[in-house]
Amino acid sequence: MKKILSVLLVLALCFSLVACGTTDTSSKPSAKKTTMTMGTGSPTGTYYAYGGVLGQYVQNNTNITVKPVSTGGSKDNIQSIDSGDYQLGTVQSDVMDYAWNGTRTFEEDGKIDTFRTVAGLYAEAVQLITTNPDIKSVADLKDKKVSIGAPGSGVYFNAMDTLTAAGLTEKDIKPQYQNFDESADALKDGKIDAAFIVAGAPTPAITELCMTNANTRIVPIDGDVAEKLMEDNTFYSVYKIPADTYANQTEEILTVTVKATLIVSADASEDDVYNLTAAIFNNIDAISKEHAKGAELTLENATEGLTVPFHAGAAKYFKEKNIDVATK
Repeated sequence: MKKILSVLLVLALCFSLVACGTTDTSSKPSAKKTTMTMGTGSPTGTYYAYGGVLGQYVQNNTNITVKPVSTGGSKDNIQSIDSGDYQLGTVQSDVMDYAWNGTRTFEEDGKIDTFRTVAGLYAEAVQLITTNPDIKSVADLKDKKVSIGAPGSGVYFNAMDTLTAAGLTEKDIKPQYQNFDESADALKDGKIDAAFIVAGAPTPAITELCMTNANTRIVPIDGDVAEKLMEDNTFYSVYKIPADTYANQTEEILTVTVKATLIVSADASEDDVYNLTAAIFNNIDAISKEHAKGAELTLENATEGLTVPFHAGAAKYFKEKNIDVATK
């Protein structure tokens, strides 16, 4: 009897150990976790706030941890993906084309092709802001103090394109090379007459300025200037800033736009990029409730008018939606 009890106790112990091993194994994650740092933009720009929302939906619906960080914008984000510091970034569609082809702001350092497109996100309006009542058109910027963005930034080239279309050069104005925050502060303090800010509308920096200074206005970029600008630069298209987007703005304002785009390191895995693309586009309604730019998330907007090849993971997702995009 003692021998039988001993055998039974040994068998019970073995079954117990097997059971414990099974529980431990099943509790482990079935997929490897990935961490991606996302370059966005200024804390008062649209990239930063919207990037945070997109990152949260990716993180909540995949095995990817997204860490959005404030940056100098498009060029910084592309360069940081190239160096391996970031894996994701929000960029202007024109700036990523400059990088891919080694032109304009990337002419000196050379082309960068270590990134791929995930999706177009929303329209980035070229917003010409002023507190000077005498400035009613782009031509009125002559001899005025105008912030045209940080040197070599996407905003700088947008400003140059707009001035050129109006028959002006950098020498015709008193240029100030300031970022979003600096431009808003300088306008608020009366140190400049106008500033170019390129971002999704409403832009937090402009919203605050309009609420604190009743003289703040957005100058239209329309008519012959817009036509010439779009004729010379295929990145631009017409954009309407709806009435009441900003305080004291009672009418619709015509301007031009480029496209905010999400890019990813070319080295990112196909599965990760497929999953993050799905996490965004399968949650459009929820994202729209958290940020106004979510309303512009559409499959058409995501895939049209972009010149840099798509990542294979994003292409796989769009293929399931019957949309073919170039990966080379």
